[in-house]
Amino acid sequence: MKEFELIQLLTRGLHTNAAVRLGPGDDCAVVDLGVPERQFLLKTDAVVEGVHFTSDTPPELIGRKALARNLSDVAAMAGRPIAALVTLGLPRGFKPSWVEAVYSGIDALARRFDTAIVGGETTSNPERALISVAVLGDVSRDAFIGRRGARPGDAVFVSGELGGSLQGRHLTFEPRLVEAAWLAENFRPGAMIDLSDGLAGDLRHLLKPDGLGVELLEKAIPISRAARVQAAAGQGAKPALLAALTDGEDFELLFTLSSKQAVALHDAWRKRFPETRLSCIGRISSKPGVLLRGPRGVRELQDHGYVHFQQP
Repeated sequence: MKEFELIQLLTRGLHTNAAVRLGPGDDCAVVDLGVPERQFLLKTDAVVEGVHFTSDTPPELIGRKALARNLSDVAAMAGRPIAALVTLGLPRGFKPSWVEAVYSGIDALARRFDTAIVGGETTSNPERALISVAVLGDVSRDAFIGRRGARPGDAVFVSGELGGSLQGRHLTFEPRLVEAAWLAENFRPGAMIDLSDGLAGDLRHLLKPDGLGVELLEKAIPISRAARVQAAAGQGAKPALLAALTDGEDFELLFTLSSKQAVALHDAWRKRFPETRLSCIGRISSKPGVLLRGPRGVRELQDHGYVHFQQP
């Protein structure tokens, strides 16, 4: 059973209540606690040794990544982080200095985005370390941007560059909180998601709820230098384009916007975020499916991103 099949199985028929505006299936849950003009975001995520980091990864970067993944999800909803809880699962023989360094990485990023670390839990976890972070955020009432909302004819945009994240960027990526808040205030995307499992996979999360499709322009996909260098090295490495489509852990913003606003967005983005690339990579269509237009014509994209529990 793959990750999203398992999630559907576990969340089917779960209890809910009147406070829930948006439950399982998006980057964050949205709850209404009766606070004027605000709604609240809930998100939890984990990093596991051997899956998201290795035993020789600097612990400060492990901690940073554990919090940054959650902040990226808050950004995808155009929200603001408020506070976080941290759960540590530690193997026997752990070094207290290692744990302190993990917390140092968490705290450094938390300070940058004014996210209070308000508590958590510690437990033993045989064989490997696990860090789970839960974040509380908020967003202006009725202003959150979810995965639903794309419309046929919308342009598809992505921030930054994609692929090759395992060369180091998966530990040092910048949660796009500032960019997402600016987008929500000035252009209001129809749908938005952060790229954690790869463009080819996460894009389908924006299409499936409304039965839509997309045509991507191959030459417009922003391929990172790391992906190109890795591909050039050969030795079984993915082609650079495939890496940009499927590698995952880019944590960039993927969003849709009326094509009428595309030029204005590009101009405004360049002025506001000159160091961060923004690419229009395709257009939403009413016919389901993901198509890729390249030099040899149009083909259906069969590739997907990273899938947890995928059997070899």
